[in-house]
Amino acid sequence: MPLKIDLHCHSFFSGDGISSPEELIEAARRKGLHGFALTDHNNCEGVEYMIAQGLIRPDGQPVNGILVIPGVEVTTGDGHLLCIGTTLPDMNGAPVADVCRAIHCRGGLAIPAHPFDLFRSGISESAMDSLEIDAIEVFNSATTLRRYNRKALDYARRRGLPMIAGSDAHHQTALGTAFTILDTNDFSLQGALRQIPGKNTRSERYLTATDTIRKTWNNWLRLKRRRPEAG
Repeated sequence: MPLKIDLHCHSFFSGDGISSPEELIEAARRKGLHGFALTDHNNCEGVEYMIAQGLIRPDGQPVNGILVIPGVEVTTGDGHLLCIGTTLPDMNGAPVADVCRAIHCRGGLAIPAHPFDLFRSGISESAMDSLEIDAIEVFNSATTLRRYNRKALDYARRRGLPMIAGSDAHHQTALGTAFTILDTNDFSLQGALRQIPGKNTRSERYLTATDTIRKTWNNWLRLKRRRPEAG
């Protein structure tokens, strides 16, 4: 049973997110996904909330048919890096190599988010060349210019890196716009983490105009809007 997992999503625990964790779960269910990675900006509060609510199990098994993978999108000193499969302390602004090491020490995967995207703090080629990364996001639904996705794909092919796709959703309607299809029958956190660095396929669509406008607007409001209560 190949697993349809959106590996790049944000809740309102990100400064520019809108939807609650529960809304993201329901959206994933409606859209036929098996799960998603919660990768809020520079904090793991959403992951901690979902663990407390029983929406992420300590043993890594799905809850009511949906697997939520813990993660975080770190704004490193060299650009945005996805931590997939574990949590991190606040490492905002730390050198990207240090963040990679911290992720691996905790058993997670280090994956550059929207690399090359000059307008969204994508990690540059020169910085990635020396990094021990586990995969690369070659399709980001919210990329500023589509050529950045093509550059990421070319780079991954040159280095022989595993490739993922993610929606970079900041609202429940955008969840699953792009996702990675993991070729595994192990429907668990451990199964997903073993397969992400392997050979997988991707479903790739760009955000609609409405979702793009919504995301841009919320970037302007980042950290200025009072965050709603979860639940």
